Amino acid sequence: MIPELFFAYFAFAIVLFSIIVITRKNPVHSVLWMLLLFFHIAGLYLFLNAEFMAVMQVIVYAGGILVLFLFVVMLVSLKEEIKVARFIGAWPTGFTFAVALFIVILMSLRSFVAGPQGKYTIDLIKSESNIKVLGKLLYTDFLFPFEIASLILLVAMVGAIVLAKKRFKG
Repeated sequence: MIPELFFAYFAFAIVLFSIIVITRKNPVHSVLWMLLLFFHIAGLYLFLNAEFMAVMQVIVYAGGILVLFLFVVMLVSLKEEIKVARFIGAWPTGFTFAVALFIVILMSLRSFVAGPQGKYTIDLIKSESNIKVLGKLLYTDFLFPFEIASLILLVAMVGAIVLAKKRFKG
């Protein structure tokens, strides 16, 4: 009974904070609500015994991405953007797409619940650690996609350095 209440709290809080983030008019308040949302997502990961994912959630999202959002919001002048009501008439189209997305998610969840079971059972994960199982999967079954992702990140870093480099006339 108690675990279900904790899960219900985290699920309700995550949905509520998500709605609050997108409905705030002040972008700084929206970013601060997003911080609370990220911590609740990390709490849900802890509740599901995924400690590594919880730590990565706090370090990467709450620590890095959120600070980036906050700096962008503070550096960009949004006074003119807030005054202009550009998207007022677009809500019927957005609502239609949201309903269609919800139907697709429900259809995919129906096949997900009755899907095939993998070789990594709860007992195997408990006998080893979550991080050890994740490392084994990452460096055996998913090595090629992992290397492709690292190459994409390397190209993005080199591109950022090239774009940020000052031109010297010599």
